Amino acid sequence: MLPRMDTHGTLWTVGHSTRPWEAFLALLRDAGIEALVDVRRFAGSRRNPQFSGGTMAAALPEAGIAYVPMPDLGGRRLPAPDSPNTAWRNTNFRGYADYMATDAYRAARERLARLAGERRTAVMCAEAMWWQCHRGLIADDFKAAGWTVLHLMAPGRSEEHPFTAAARLLDGRLSYAARPEAQPRLL
Repeated sequence: MLPRMDTHGTLWTVGHSTRPWEAFLALLRDAGIEALVDVRRFAGSRRNPQFSGGTMAAALPEAGIAYVPMPDLGGRRLPAPDSPNTAWRNTNFRGYADYMATDAYRAARERLARLAGERRTAVMCAEAMWWQCHRGLIADDFKAAGWTVLHLMAPGRSEEHPFTAAARLLDGRLSYAARPEAQPRLL
């Protein structure tokens, strides 16, 4: 699907969820995060205003963490009618997998890889659980490219990214195409 990256390293992911600001900041500090990349397409939160883009852009640098919005890595993408990413039953994830084949995604991916190659970087979206968020697909992409991806779950607790159930590597490239069905025996 995507070409391999020139850089390798470690990338972290985190979901802000409904955490209080200080708990979220403690999670980032505990992991030594230096840059937080906001991968929400629309960086706002009515229920949790502490996580709106403007608030974070002001508060994170005060805490010594760079805030980097990358809406080009954001979710909420519609699947193509002829999507090849049929291993995804969830249309939101299928749409994001389709989007991963675009020039816009590739350019944003390279910006993220450069930043993560220079600083301890976490990508952030709203969902606490990475498997309920497009961060799982971003993590698949980076893992397929040779990166270590760690999901921040709680202070002192992270988990290494396993590929999502829909992912597979074909000739070293990430694919979300459904697995071909076994051919029935005729005789």
